[in-house]
Amino acid sequence: MYQSSAGRQTHGAPERLSVANMAAPLPGRCRFFVQKKNRFCKMVPGKGRSFCGEHATMEEGGAGSRRITCPLDPKHTVARENLEKHLKKCNSREKPRPVYYVENINAGRVDRDQKLPEVTLAERSRAELESLVEKLKTAVEGLQEDMEDRTLSHPVLQEELNDPKNGGSAHKHLKQQASILGHLQEMGLLKRGRCFVEFGAGRGKLSHWIHRALQNPENPGTCEDEKITEDPEPSEDLQLLLVERCSTRFKVDGKHQDSGVAFQRLQVDIQHLDLRKVPLLRRKALPLVGVGKHLCGAATDLALRCLLGTAGVGEDPEPPPKRLKGSEAAPGTEGDPETGSGSGSGPVLGLAVALCCHHCCEWRHYVGQHFFLQRGLGPAEFAAFCRMSSWATCGHRPANQSSSSPDPTNQRGEAEEHAGEEEAGAASGFWTGAERQQVGRFCKLLIDSGRRDFLKTRGFSSRLTRYVEPAVTLENVLLTALPC
Repeated sequence: MYQSSAGRQTHGAPERLSVANMAAPLPGRCRFFVQKKNRFCKMVPGKGRSFCGEHATMEEGGAGSRRITCPLDPKHTVARENLEKHLKKCNSREKPRPVYYVENINAGRVDRDQKLPEVTLAERSRAELESLVEKLKTAVEGLQEDMEDRTLSHPVLQEELNDPKNGGSAHKHLKQQASILGHLQEMGLLKRGRCFVEFGAGRGKLSHWIHRALQNPENPGTCEDEKITEDPEPSEDLQLLLVERCSTRFKVDGKHQDSGVAFQRLQVDIQHLDLRKVPLLRRKALPLVGVGKHLCGAATDLALRCLLGTAGVGEDPEPPPKRLKGSEAAPGTEGDPETGSGSGSGPVLGLAVALCCHHCCEWRHYVGQHFFLQRGLGPAEFAAFCRMSSWATCGHRPANQSSSSPDPTNQRGEAEEHAGEEEAGAASGFWTGAERQQVGRFCKLLIDSGRRDFLKTRGFSSRLTRYVEPAVTLENVLLTALPC
């Protein structure tokens, strides 16, 4: 008798192959059917058993009762007699928090009125939707609607862009990375003597190309429209700090270990990252440049708070005692002779962040709350506009076409088709596809304008630019900022 990892069907999901239609398990292999992979487990069971150690609980007759689900992670099991030993080394155990971890330092303030019941667009009446659209159109009046199409490139990626071995997906990533580097160079930010902080780094390819671009001391430090100047001496410091909360496979970090350049990765959620406490930044306090490729939803707001030190400043300060407590949680760093007084990191010279997944934004984390409130809008309208923002991309396919919803807390988007909420069908009978796309673009514009307003209050001049063609990615807007 075969056992399956899924005991129920999901309505609306594509039909999967059943166990009956599958070939028998390989001889001498586990007889557990892994529904997610549509195949039998390939592990080798013990002598006289039908199931491997991981699936021994499926053994009839109670033979597998000695294995239990790990209390730290239900995705795997452990022998009951080895539980105490396993808990000490399980990868899901709580690990010591690094010195730069300050819980919720970039999360924003919690208000009682923020926890509103979730209302899907499908649950709203036509009158409610039309009222929301009218509010939206009023709010976006006078905002930057004539977004410039400016696709740039950089010579360091030219060889890879021309390499026929790179498939379509890789080529799209390269085009985006090349354009981001081109914009950094045009802004005068692509130089040594600073630290590039890549938020939602993933494999770290953007930092990889920034490093490659700055390896050659003869690389021009300004764009073609400006006076060409040489980069500073090659010995001038360069740091690359990669921030990613997940453990990522196929990282490029190993290619830079012997380069003589500080190339460091922090596995931490941006929500809890205090840049002032990062030892690498405290050591030399180089000026900072923030970068990101497809920083999904609320992760963009978390990164802006993290980079510009919003806590204790402006409209969304954290409670002062909490900040002071976080500062005292780093024994030994305040007295480090290599660090100066003050914030512990250098000034912010600018940023370039590719935006996406506005439907994953959250009011608590959103840096443009004051901007919304000034326009008579609040958490309820913000939540609705976030859902409607997916129409900007969902409108490119039929309203009834299914798409998977991404992790709402995701901090980066590796896939180029960033699937939105299943909300397009809610208004398919009210507006045409083109009208829904326009509404979705207005929602994105309003949300991003709130971020620009936040940057303005921090002394930065910002702009929104379509940095690649829609054929490369539908999420093709780049947020750039420089000090005023």
